[in-house]
Amino acid sequence: MQEWQNPSSSEAPKWKQPILGFFHSINYYERLIDPAHLMRFYRTYLFIAMLIQPLLCWGIDLLPNDIVAPLPDKNYVKVGYYGTQNNTYFKNGSVVSSAPYASPVIENPNANLRLVRSYAIGDLPGISYIQLPYGTIKPQGSLSAYPGTTGFGDVGLASAIWPYSNRETRTYLGIAGYLILPTGSYSSTQTLTMGGNRYISDLQVGFQKPIIENLEGMIAVDTMFFGGNSQCATACLSATNVSLTQKPLTTVQLGPVYAINHTYTVGASYIYVAGGATLVNNAYQNNVINTQRFLLSGIAYTDLGRFTLQYGRDMEIKNGFIQTKLLSIGYTMEF
Repeated sequence: MQEWQNPSSSEAPKWKQPILGFFHSINYYERLIDPAHLMRFYRTYLFIAMLIQPLLCWGIDLLPNDIVAPLPDKNYVKVGYYGTQNNTYFKNGSVVSSAPYASPVIENPNANLRLVRSYAIGDLPGISYIQLPYGTIKPQGSLSAYPGTTGFGDVGLASAIWPYSNRETRTYLGIAGYLILPTGSYSSTQTLTMGGNRYISDLQVGFQKPIIENLEGMIAVDTMFFGGNSQCATACLSATNVSLTQKPLTTVQLGPVYAINHTYTVGASYIYVAGGATLVNNAYQNNVINTQRFLLSGIAYTDLGRFTLQYGRDMEIKNGFIQTKLLSIGYTMEF
């Protein structure tokens, strides 16, 4: 890769600076129960899965060169669209087709505004941002009887630092921390809400280095930690508020990053997600997440700013509604 192709090079145009990316099934124990209770349990799976659906857009999906250290003292604004579609419901690896799962569809389009500031702590590059999402959850198909919702999602904060950053060898090691605040639209009497009514934190480590010529490799690992929601009523099929908690969720993302020329860069990622089982009033829901996904990404660095595009979907899941489409479009400019 030539020096002008390095997004973090001091020779690179200002639009070629990386902006660290920040983007993220429910079953009771098997037991013999009568049909009325069985339907109640299935409805509980459905409601909790739909309740946590908007939180999936906070999964830490990185764009190409997000692990490359930024130049200090830069201010950016990013506007973006992040939309997902989920359908077929899985329970412990098997398709559930009984009502209301015959043909479920959940659309979740979101608009995001992100303000970014890069800096240096001593000799170490750093970056921080705040992000505000606004979106809609639209149940369709066999779920169309359930009302949708529109509103602001939870505010996200993130900071990253690079303990190792070598621009000559184009080798980078970064550590990032994320915090999601319970500021979004939420009501315990609604099945679907854009806000999660709980704090979420995440710790991520990423590494990127050249393989050959214009081809580089990246890998990132993060673990997400969930606070409790003590006001889960309708979504937890309770007349009064009960407690919803969730175990940590770990994600591994790896893949190649290829610079076509000074304008265009593309990347592909394999993502494995595991953990994240939920508990209602400390009752384990037997709904561990075990998902394999892929993402295809592209970036265009222009005089007008940086344009980004991501497309992906689930390849295999164990519990929940399988994601059949993820589309992310972004525009970043310096100010």
